Order: sequence, then C-alpha cells, then structure tokens
Amino acid sequence: MGKIIKVSGPLIVADGMGESKMFDVVKVGKERLIGEIIELRGEFASIQVYEETSGIGPGDEVVDTDMPLSVELGPGLIESIYDGIQRPLDKLRALSGDRIARGVEARALDHDKKWAFVATAAKGDNLKAGDELGFVQENVLVRHKITVPVGADGVVSKISSGDFTVDDVVAVMKTEAGSVKVTMLRKSMVRKGRPYAEKLAPDVPMITGQRVIDTFFPIARGGVAAVPGPFGSGKTVVQHQLAKWADADIIVYVGCGERGNEMTDVLNEFPELVDPKTGEPLMKRTVLIANTSDMPVAAREASIYTGITIAEYFRDMGYNVAIMADSTSRWAEALREMSGRLEEMPGEEGYPAYLSSRLAEFYERAGIVKVLGSKDVTGSITAIGAVSPPGGDLSEPVSQATLRIVKVFWGLSASLAYMRHFPAIDWLQSYSLYSDRLGEWYEREIGEAWNEMRAEAMKILQEEAGLNEIVRLVGMDALGGRDKITMDTAKSIREDYLHQNAFHETDTYTSMKKQFKMLKLILEFDHRARGALVENVDVEDILELDVKERIGRSKYIPEERLNEFDEIEDELAVAFENLIGQR
Repeated sequence: MGKIIKVSGPLIVADGMGESKMFDVVKVGKERLIGEIIELRGEFASIQVYEETSGIGPGDEVVDTDMPLSVELGPGLIESIYDGIQRPLDKLRALSGDRIARGVEARALDHDKKWAFVATAAKGDNLKAGDELGFVQENVLVRHKITVPVGADGVVSKISSGDFTVDDVVAVMKTEAGSVKVTMLRKSMVRKGRPYAEKLAPDVPMITGQRVIDTFFPIARGGVAAVPGPFGSGKTVVQHQLAKWADADIIVYVGCGERGNEMTDVLNEFPELVDPKTGEPLMKRTVLIANTSDMPVAAREASIYTGITIAEYFRDMGYNVAIMADSTSRWAEALREMSGRLEEMPGEEGYPAYLSSRLAEFYERAGIVKVLGSKDVTGSITAIGAVSPPGGDLSEPVSQATLRIVKVFWGLSASLAYMRHFPAIDWLQSYSLYSDRLGEWYEREIGEAWNEMRAEAMKILQEEAGLNEIVRLVGMDALGGRDKITMDTAKSIREDYLHQNAFHETDTYTSMKKQFKMLKLILEFDHRARGALVENVDVEDILELDVKERIGRSKYIPEERLNEFDEIEDELAVAFENLIGQR
C-alpha cells in the first residue's frame, strides 16, 4: 500500500511502493480506480490510471493487487462488447446507468452461467499443453475448445461432460509436480504474447471480397496491414468491410479512441448483417472492444493489448482471427501524453522515443503459427491497423513508424474520396509485399492467367497517370487511337472494377471467381479494341459499342448467376466481328 504524492491528469505518482513490480495493477483512492504501474524509481511508482482522476489528491491510498494487467478468457467472449480494460459494457450500464461511473467493477465473463462442456479426451490420455480436453458449443459458429493449460502436461486422471460454470473443475491432470485442477477459465497477461510452438511464413491470402485489395494489394492470412488516410477518406468503412466480409473465423474489432457513433454503427450493423458463408449474423463470430474518444486517454493502450490477447486465445484454438485496430494514431497520442507527463525526453513531434518499438510489439503478435499441442494445428492472426495522420500527412511519425513494420499499405486518398470513389485506396501509392509470395496460390486456385491480368491492369492504370498530363495540356483529341483505348480501359478498371459500393447488396462483396471474370471481361474488350484498330476500325466506333454498358454493369451480377459473364463475352466477340465486318 502506498500514498499518492502527485496527480497529473491520468498519471499519478505514489510513495511507499518499493515492493511493487512493473505493470502491476493497482487500485487508486476510495473509489478503487484501476491503474497500472508504468515506472518505478526506488519507493516511487508512476501509475497510469484507466479512469477519470478528478477528485483524487495527495494522501489518497494506492493498493497494489500484485497482479499484472490480465484478461479473462473462456466461454462467453463471443458477441461481447467490452471497454478498454475488459469490463462488459452491458454490465456497466446495469450497474451505473447510461454513463459509466468511476470505480465500477464487473467481471469480463459470466461466472454464474453454466455451459455444456463436452469432453473429447478420456481418463488415462497423456496430453501436452495445448491439447484439447473438450469443447463448449458457444454458438452455432464457434466451437470453443478447452485445452490443457501451459504447465499442466500429463495424464488425465479425471474428466467428465456436463453443465459447468467457468470456475468449475472440468478435468484433473496428473503431472510430475502433482495434480492440477483444470477449469474453463484462463487468465492471460495482456503485455506478453501467448506461447506457440512455431511461427510460419504466410502463404495463403485472406480474401476480403474488396476488389482493389484482393486484386492489387492482397494481404496474407497472418499478415499485417496499415490503412492510413486523412479525415473522411473512409478508413473506418474499409475496416468495417473487412470485419464483415474477410474470410476469418473470428473478428476482434478494437475501437481505440474513435468517435462513439462509429462504434454504435458497428453495434447496430453487425447483428443485422448475415455472414455469406454461414447465413448467421456476423456478431456470432465477433468480439468488440469499445474505447471511444470520450473515455480516459490511458485506457487506449489497454484496449489494444486486450484485443490482441483475445485474438491470440482464439488463434490457439486453431482459428483464423482478424483484428481491426481503429486507430493506432489515437493510441500513439495516449503514449505521447503519458510520456510528456512522465517528463521523458521526447522524440519527433513530441512522441516518445520508443513509439516504433511499441507499435512493432503489437504488430509482431500477428502471424500464422503452429499452436501448442501434440497435433499439427495452425492458427493465425491478421492485424489491420488504421492510421489517422493529421491532414493526411504520411511523413508524420506514427505513419512512418507503421510503414517500417507492416507489409501492406492501403493508402487512402482525399482526392479519390472527394470524387466519391470508394474504397478510396490509391492504386499508385499503395503496395503489398505479399503479392509475389501469394502469386502461386492465385494461379493454382483462381486461374493461371490471374497474375498476368493483374499486372496488365496495373500497367494500364500507370500509363493513364502519364497520359493524364498530356490530356490536361492539349485535350483528349490530341491522343492517338491506342492511347485513347488505354484511357478508356483505365476508366473502366477504375469505375467499373475498383469502385465498389459498400452499401449495395450485391456489390459490397465480390468472390475471387467473380473478380476473375470481371477483370477478364474488361481486358478482353481492351485486347479486341486494339485488334480492331489494326484492322483500321475507327476508334470512336469502338468506344461507342453498346456492350460496354453491360461490362460496366457486370459488377451487379449476383454470385449465383456468374454464367452471365460468358454471355457478355460472347456478345463482345460478336460486336467486334460485326464492327470489323462493316469496315
């Protein structure tokens, strides 16, 4: 127990804390506010408090819990919405009303609810840490595996199926150190990654259904990506789309310092949205962590770590997890504020010198891993962080530190957003370092011509950027026939292929099979148009063909009617044969 000697916003300094440890959780003042020790100097401890500190003053008590900041893991996580320190918001509302009162404590999981535990291991089985003991069918989508905890390797001496709370003993392991009682509840430190057997190289894409991403800038399952962009360019909508449609088993969405209405949109939309693969509401595979901009600044850091730890827990069951952090810039602002109050030597623009290492610690916990256990099971975490650079300036420290870490950069453009082109991912600025590694998968699973088509489409877009300068100076009429076709094809790629309406029932998600057919159709028109030019067909006649309208509207063809693409291709062939025949 210590005494407060200084209060500076979310930072307090307490004396008499010589026996405490770094990152211990403490209870502050009469209201027992939750805090975490972030610096120790002799008897003095600097503590960041995750709740509003008004009314706290020198002389108030600080009680060390002798435990690091941890999360509760077990059945009941799915479909939950927590604040940054894993307090369930529905329970907080029941305890304190619409506004969260200070010092309110609520356990993350329901310790009274009974879950139907089904044992898959048997008495006498010799199991390692990570091996499955049984499972709880948490809902129709999530089979929640209960595994042998780390340090409990041995022989199962007792196990039984039945209805249990998370605190009840479901199995007893006979280990070298004695008997270990196993419950369904796990506690995990948030600042330390959960253990795994081996980290693997990502080689399979995470299909998102967003054409600009899947075609030009794919992210590997287990990869890391950043979505930087100025205000209003669509960062949050991109992350919502990925949370809705990416082929991940579990979604962890962290609203870190974002506006409350954006998290409200998620809460309202997700229960109504239907997962295209299962027909169930998307909320049935989602965990939400809401730490909005009006909540205490210090809790932003906790929300990021809470989210990644929950993601690791589901990864260890063999699931593919996607974690969305919106946005890491708000977390960095919290680090800057705490660093300033600690009177540390500032780095660039006032951010702490350790900004890059903190960001790296978060992103490096993503990846595809071989999980603990005697069976060959893999799980993955794909991390996608939004970055909100002031004024869209990508040279600022958070953006630069993030770009040095991530392998995929989806740069959002204010000019594209101004033109109402969404997703506003700039195809000339963005990149994916996974493209070459994933090329073999695309050729095998989608089509041998895919990589060539993708490269050709990108080349046309780059040529358009060069020709735009000429068009601005002397007008479109000054261009030759081939250049006019290049400009027309690039326009078709931009407006018919890359532009995607997140709120249209059909256009919001596009399978890889449909993406292949759409791109093939656009490039087929380009090839035939260039062939017709050689046959001395007038370029204006080519660009006025009626079939162009059908190509442009092909994005609205439902997934179950993809045979219509073959009809359009046949119509395209006939149109050009007639055009050449009329010459």
